[in-house]
Amino acid sequence: MTDQYQRMADELAAAYRTRRPVAPPRTVIDGLDVDGAYRIQQLTEAAFTAAGQRIVGRKIGLTSAAMQQQLGVDSPDFGFFTQDMVHRAGEPIAADQFIAPRIEPELGFRLGSDLASNATFDDVVAAIDETYLAVEIIDSRVRDWDIRLVDTIADNASCGAVVIGGSPVDVPVDQLPSVAAAMRVDGELTGEGTGAAVMGHPLEPLVWLAGVLGEQGVTLRRGDLILTGSFCAAAPIAPGTVVEVDYGSLGTLTTSFT
Repeated sequence: MTDQYQRMADELAAAYRTRRPVAPPRTVIDGLDVDGAYRIQQLTEAAFTAAGQRIVGRKIGLTSAAMQQQLGVDSPDFGFFTQDMVHRAGEPIAADQFIAPRIEPELGFRLGSDLASNATFDDVVAAIDETYLAVEIIDSRVRDWDIRLVDTIADNASCGAVVIGGSPVDVPVDQLPSVAAAMRVDGELTGEGTGAAVMGHPLEPLVWLAGVLGEQGVTLRRGDLILTGSFCAAAPIAPGTVVEVDYGSLGTLTTSFT
């Protein structure tokens, strides 16, 4: 089984470079479960670090009912991203580096201290150093987005890249659930929602993540950037696409694709 996990991880890591999708992991490994899927993701992460990439953050996915319904799953998941997967708002991004990309509005949180595996909500609040407007570009190395929960977990929670606002925003913790985001793709409104769509509060997924990572022997560290989930369903992007996310009084995040 270990050899099967490694081969699957090698295929998924290669798909980032070649942009050639692979068969759904559940169809390759009989009886693949969540633990096995995370093992594949860990091996993929190890391949990135062995190639000199630095892991700088984590993304939590499937935290909203909209995304769970869109992808046909019923549980959150998480993945990693490297420094090369982080872009700043306003800088053009090459769309052809992805396979079938989609975009979704989120908030990003920079940790000012480590988070223990048994972190409480209050611990998470105390650990947050900075808050950023953000979008995640999700992408699937699995052919035709033919995914179930174990497939997206194995495939790094379908993480493609993240886009971060140029400077932190100032928003009180108790107001995070009421932060509103309206996403327009080429001027057309494609989705909107509030922070309450993210498990009731955008920081709640961080409590979940600290515990799940702790079970894997991984600690969230000071300086890590965490995206905690989408406010609404994702929208497809292509070369020439311009995305604007209006966060009301917090400002607008704009990104474009070449």
